[in-house]
Amino acid sequence: MKRKARGATSYYTVEGIVRRGLPVLSLTCVIGIIVGQILNSKESSLISMPAILILIPALIKIGGDTGSMLGARLSSAFHMGLGTHIRRNPVVYNSLIAVAIVGLVSSFSVSVLVWLASNLMGFGMPYLTLLEISLIAVSIELVVVYSATIGIAFASHRFGIDPDDTVIPLIATLGDLVGVTGIFVALNLLNLV
Repeated sequence: MKRKARGATSYYTVEGIVRRGLPVLSLTCVIGIIVGQILNSKESSLISMPAILILIPALIKIGGDTGSMLGARLSSAFHMGLGTHIRRNPVVYNSLIAVAIVGLVSSFSVSVLVWLASNLMGFGMPYLTLLEISLIAVSIELVVVYSATIGIAFASHRFGIDPDDTVIPLIATLGDLVGVTGIFVALNLLNLV
């Protein structure tokens, strides 16, 4: 009769998964509430710009989703033993470039779609304004979220925490927070609020 390795089977128990996941998910709930309160505090400004209301959900997803893609790639690299150093690591470098391209292309696409949708509904904004907001917000979001993704992934791995348990939930939520902040920074820079 074969004996099962204790560490491998105990790691993937319901109790183990809940014990590792609950603190991270509790933190993401608190961050989500903060994001909601930030949006609530700017409600009157946002209602006066319906096109921005269409833009917000799509833009805040770009950083979180592409950051989660990066986190998943880094986590897989750690599990395969490929991700020991940040500098000159082709896994980090290639993944970072790929997700940055996806993020920037998504930003252009979102600005076009929001411009079309808002014009069809009769409350359009100039396309260049939407593009500027998108590019400023997504640039801020990508820099912050990707830096955090790399930092959280390497720190989790270094301290013996599975990056799969930390990176994706934290980065998806951080993407929302930084995305909303980036949009308001862009609106302030363009003197729209």
